[in-house]
Amino acid sequence: MRRAAAQLGWGNAMLYGAARLLQACGCRLHRYHFVAQRVASSAPRAGWGKAIAVRPLATLAEVPWGYPRPRDVLAERFRQGGYSLAAWRGSELAGFLWYQFGAYHEDEVRARYCLPSPHSAWDYDVYVQPHLRLGPTFFRLWEEAHRRLHARGVRWTCSRISAFNPESLRAHARLGTVRLASATFLRAGALQCMVSSCAPFLHLSFSAESCPQLRFDTDALEQAAGQEPLCHPGRP
Repeated sequence: MRRAAAQLGWGNAMLYGAARLLQACGCRLHRYHFVAQRVASSAPRAGWGKAIAVRPLATLAEVPWGYPRPRDVLAERFRQGGYSLAAWRGSELAGFLWYQFGAYHEDEVRARYCLPSPHSAWDYDVYVQPHLRLGPTFFRLWEEAHRRLHARGVRWTCSRISAFNPESLRAHARLGTVRLASATFLRAGALQCMVSSCAPFLHLSFSAESCPQLRFDTDALEQAAGQEPLCHPGRP
């Protein structure tokens, strides 16, 4: 707990401990931070990551064998309109990331994240093979993603990160993210309870047809420099 507190803070460390205990009982506790990052178009660093090639995966048939995500999850992402970039070191899959526009249905809990601005995107599931995490793969993925988003007029990309993942928290902090909101989800069988720092603040659901909708207005970031970003309730 002392180590977890040093990495996460005492509040998140206590929730992490509770999550471990609940998991033994068949329940799941997730806590997320929602952040935004300004999209920038920058020239590649000379010689940095030249061995890493980044290419899109446009269909489920293009996903290579051994991809570390279930096929049904990937099929649902493509069905939603998701885009994927894969990083390759020779013939080895070095990592990947996903992004999409408008809205995204979370695949870990029941929730829908809505982006009303046409100048925003949602990025998710950024993954780098463990033995390559000290190399340029992460940078090359973000560089290519930002290049593509910038070409579409996107100014902000939003994402959620686990409050229990110190490595991801540090990586996003280095990227210069802006905090949007936080939410905690408790799942026990068909029951899901969400408590969040933005509207709708509290949500209970008992089926897949019922889920909270969180709206993140990135235009407010442009209009109110130095103020807290706004999160608005979604329409049913």
